[in-house]
Amino acid sequence: MIKKYLVFICMVISVILIVIAALSYPGGSLLDNNSVGFGWSKNFISNLFSEKALNGSENQGRIWAIIGMAFQSVGYGVFFINMSKKISLKVWGNILKYIGFANIFLIFLIATPYHDLGTISIVLTLVGLFIITSFILKSKLHLLKLCCILCLLTYYCFFFLYGFSYLELAFIMQKVYSISSILLVLMLEYFTKHEDFAHIKSKEY
Repeated sequence: MIKKYLVFICMVISVILIVIAALSYPGGSLLDNNSVGFGWSKNFISNLFSEKALNGSENQGRIWAIIGMAFQSVGYGVFFINMSKKISLKVWGNILKYIGFANIFLIFLIATPYHDLGTISIVLTLVGLFIITSFILKSKLHLLKLCCILCLLTYYCFFFLYGFSYLELAFIMQKVYSISSILLVLMLEYFTKHEDFAHIKSKEY
């Protein structure tokens, strides 16, 4: 039973712990070091992983954030490994499987001093979701088609806003793409339980 719902369990626990970490965050943001508490529209989630908050106080929420990311890394990793078994084309299935194993390690690094290396997981997750989306678009799962496209757009919007230093909007979009990605993962887990994409012929690729 736990194995069957492992992705759901990991994602729910991760979100709960991240919220607890945010509620325990003393304060400070990139825009205002003297701000109080964690602002969902003023802080990046990565601020929760530092020993010291940006206002200089001890970050009491750090341990919850780290454990939360550990659960999230397992959740995403198992999800991609599960999806790799539902795709009939071996080459794409293997890529998803490798992304899954890599993300179990890399996503957790985001919560460590090796944060920059861990951000590679964002690119891998985007690649994995893009591959899955390409198969979903050829299936009869019409609701998921829309959800996949919208989720990918939130990633691209974040990269654009962050890249051009629109930080106030980037703070918000980070939460949007994180939430949309988790929701999409849970939807894919649920709706594709009996869908192996066997009807998609390799010649289409």
